[in-house]
Amino acid sequence: MEIKIIKEKITEEQLKEFAKKRYGSMLKAVVDIKKEIMAIGGEFHADANALLIEKSSEQKNLWGINIYPDRPKDEWLEFVALINIRPFFNNRSMEIESQDIREKIKKIIDKLIK
Repeated sequence: MEIKIIKEKITEEQLKEFAKKRYGSMLKAVVDIKKEIMAIGGEFHADANALLIEKSSEQKNLWGINIYPDRPKDEWLEFVALINIRPFFNNRSMEIESQDIREKIKKIIDKLIK
């Protein structure tokens, strides 16, 4: 499955079309909270994670999410991915536990999707 790195704004329609290619109503994404970019697509979050690492992102800045573009905007993010299990960063579950990181991700998503 195709993975696309998003560095500039895309439309909600483009996001929905990309989602339909794989999971229908859901899209896996990995957000680089330092570079304020994201990679969408891939079968697993680890696929998008690996692509961002190849493009010089650092693992400590990468967090996995799911996007449901057909839901209302305040309900379309799910902060769950296997790559989020990081005891060293005080994240011991698949869900992103830090409210600060969640807020950073929300701001990045709002900046990248119009």
